[in-house]
Amino acid sequence: MDRNFFSNLKCRECGKLYAKKAIHVCDFDFGPLEAVYDYAAIRGVLTRQLIESRPQSMWRYRELLPIDGAPTVGTQVGFTPLVKADRLAKALGLRELYVKNDTVNYPTLSFKDRVVSVALSRALELGFEVVACASTGNLANSVAANAASAGLKSYVLIPADLEQGKVLGSLVYGANVIAIHGAYDQVNRLCSEIAGKYGWGFVNVNLRPYYAEGSKTMGFEIAEQLGWRLPRHTIIPMASGSLLTKIHKAYKEFIDLGLVDKAPFSVHGAQATGCAPITHALKRGTDMVKPVAKPQTIAKSLAIGTPADGYYAIHSMNQTGGTAEDCTDEEIVEGIRLLAECEGIFAETAGGVTVACAKKLVAAGHIPADESAVLCITGNGLKTQEAMLNQCGAPRTINPSLREFEDRIYQPDQSAVAH
Repeated sequence: MDRNFFSNLKCRECGKLYAKKAIHVCDFDFGPLEAVYDYAAIRGVLTRQLIESRPQSMWRYRELLPIDGAPTVGTQVGFTPLVKADRLAKALGLRELYVKNDTVNYPTLSFKDRVVSVALSRALELGFEVVACASTGNLANSVAANAASAGLKSYVLIPADLEQGKVLGSLVYGANVIAIHGAYDQVNRLCSEIAGKYGWGFVNVNLRPYYAEGSKTMGFEIAEQLGWRLPRHTIIPMASGSLLTKIHKAYKEFIDLGLVDKAPFSVHGAQATGCAPITHALKRGTDMVKPVAKPQTIAKSLAIGTPADGYYAIHSMNQTGGTAEDCTDEEIVEGIRLLAECEGIFAETAGGVTVACAKKLVAAGHIPADESAVLCITGNGLKTQEAMLNQCGAPRTINPSLREFEDRIYQPDQSAVAH
């Protein structure tokens, strides 16, 4: 990177500026800190042509990401497919639909590779040798994998009831995997205590201002892949609410920089009914998010009862004319099946939430049938296979006999066989 366009951290509440250190809350009002950029300077440098000339990774937008030098971790992350989903559009009752498919993100098959790439690149710049996280699974996998590739020691703390695919997906990289008896919010509180005592680089605690900015790249890619235009509607799964707020920020940055034309857009949130504090607050007409003490849902990656960015997610939805929905476990399973059967994309439970809630938003008229939408699918179904066990039928078993195949499986049209 020839120039550094990332200037400070700033409190989202009072606007107080801070140096670019490993801090995440304001010491005046305890508001969250976020990255500040020199947009005037970026406007004179960053063009569509420059972006298109770069390698197809999330780092093609590096002027809008909070590191000082060239990226050092996750240089191949991002630029996942934007799939035109005609069959799913028909099933949902929409004129036009796209799927932003982060089930194939590198290296750990979820959008968390985006945030970790930024967080660990910054961690190295700040001199950390040990990195860590609190996680409902995908973040743990990504921290473990990317730390291994960067030669960093890692600790990942997870709820003890996590899906086995996600547990294995952290252990295999040699990370120190610590399972905690308790919900995610209890895990997160412990991480804050550890970060304070030992000074490790916790990607979603003291490195959070850097980590969160990585989510913007999903929004940047959507706009570029749509031919440098914003989607009318974007449906985004919500755990902490951070991804939704950052996609909103990405769209606004592209408008402000002249990379896309200003046009109406709405961001909508999706949660599981068993842990839907943001959605329930929005439906009550308030921005006061009531915590969920004991989440009860198969969508464990979204089971954050006290969402750190819930307040800001609600304001993003309100500002853009968006709204939120929630769905039951049964609807999540149906959403996973619908996406798989229509588009050949096997999503984890969070993807099922996005599809199921999109269906409700269309049915309720919040997304008009004659408009276009993008679904953000954030993780691969191979990570949450437990949710689909006994939900897809079973293979039919026969002997290696053509006669038995035709008797029990397939009866051909004899006229067709004759020809």
